[in-house]
Amino acid sequence: MSSALATQPEPALVAKAKALQPRLTNNALLMGACAVLLLGPLAFGAVEPWSIFALEACAMLLLAGWACRQWINREINLSDNPLYRPMAAFFALVVVQWLAGITAYRHVTYSHLLLYAAYGMLVFVVTQTLRRSSQFELLAILFTGYGAVVAAFAVLQGLAPNGKLYWIWAAEQGGSIYGPYVNHNHYAGLMEMLTPFPLVLAATRFTDGNRKLAVAGIAALMAGSIFLSGSRGGMAAFVAQMVVLSVLLVRKREGRWKQPLMLGAFLAVVIILLVWMGGNELTQRLISIHSEAREEISGGVRLTIDRDSLHMLVKRPLLGWGLGAFPIVYPEFRSFYTTFFVNQAHNDYLQLLAETGLAGFSIAVWFLVLVFRHAAGKLENWAGTASGALTMAALLGCVGILVHSFLDFNLQIPANAALFYVLCAIAAAAPLHESQRRRVVRRHHSIEHPSSGAPAS
Repeated sequence: MSSALATQPEPALVAKAKALQPRLTNNALLMGACAVLLLGPLAFGAVEPWSIFALEACAMLLLAGWACRQWINREINLSDNPLYRPMAAFFALVVVQWLAGITAYRHVTYSHLLLYAAYGMLVFVVTQTLRRSSQFELLAILFTGYGAVVAAFAVLQGLAPNGKLYWIWAAEQGGSIYGPYVNHNHYAGLMEMLTPFPLVLAATRFTDGNRKLAVAGIAALMAGSIFLSGSRGGMAAFVAQMVVLSVLLVRKREGRWKQPLMLGAFLAVVIILLVWMGGNELTQRLISIHSEAREEISGGVRLTIDRDSLHMLVKRPLLGWGLGAFPIVYPEFRSFYTTFFVNQAHNDYLQLLAETGLAGFSIAVWFLVLVFRHAAGKLENWAGTASGALTMAALLGCVGILVHSFLDFNLQIPANAALFYVLCAIAAAAPLHESQRRRVVRRHHSIEHPSSGAPAS
């Protein structure tokens, strides 16, 4: 009898195993969502029908997996996120466009509605599974490693191009290939969202010694590839990100000199890398910004498209022409001659106004206000907590895309749009749960290194 009792698991071990199961399931679902987000860019930005279907199908499977876990556990465990409401309101608006026949092309609006639903599913799964501080380091390391590989590939491709994606597939309609994207501006958009993760890792207590130098070097490579891609919108977006980061560093009361000095050293390394690898080609690209900007102001194509987009808004100011209908409707309002097909407005804000009217734009403003308001509450000690560091990285990525969207159409590229919405949701989410052991370690760290920004107790 004693041997039979000995073989039975102790109640404490059983309870511990049961408590560990939800955590493992959360991590599996979170990694599945990250796999979808990071494989999308490799599929040329998920712009082909097969890759769009794959993104939508995987999002549905992840949501089904989360629902199955709830059913097995016989409980519904939900975490609220302030962005659920504006995202649901925008979804409802597009449904009204489609059902009421307001859209100029019902099929394309329905297709975009399905894609937007996939973004919502990914946001939901990530915000329901990203709850613990330990997951921040897992996420940051994953994004850092992925960004390093993609940036290294893009730089190598830039040094030895043959006009084909992955040196294999020719672009059917041409383009400015860089990395896995046909358009170099969309590659820059991806790097704008990923670069803050190694940069924040290097600026916080989550890395030290040689590891800190390694992630800082990866961040420099990723940032340098934005400039080497030749995307002027990407360059402007990265500068805006660095301005925001500098302001937040200067506002810190403790350790005011150390982290700004590290940021300055990082930017110096980026400049050295650009001078070494970019050479005259990058210099000429930067010099051309002034002359081409002056040409735009005096009647360039992009500003003309902007004016035409406003004329589209005037015709249908409240609900717009239908999500995704811009390229269908635009020829009616085009005020210049061209043999090219204008498929996007090259300004995500004006395209949103034209397609969804003032109603859709108001929802987008509501969405962004919630992002920045809720993120600001977690940035008080961003260098000392996992929640703060994750919020800082996500918010910087969002800032980059929001600036870049004035000049290009990253949010019309499914892979970039999905990652952007997820970063917005992460920035606005509630603080991560920190285990007791990590709180003790952080308190001990703050006592030994009060200049790190963590309050000593």
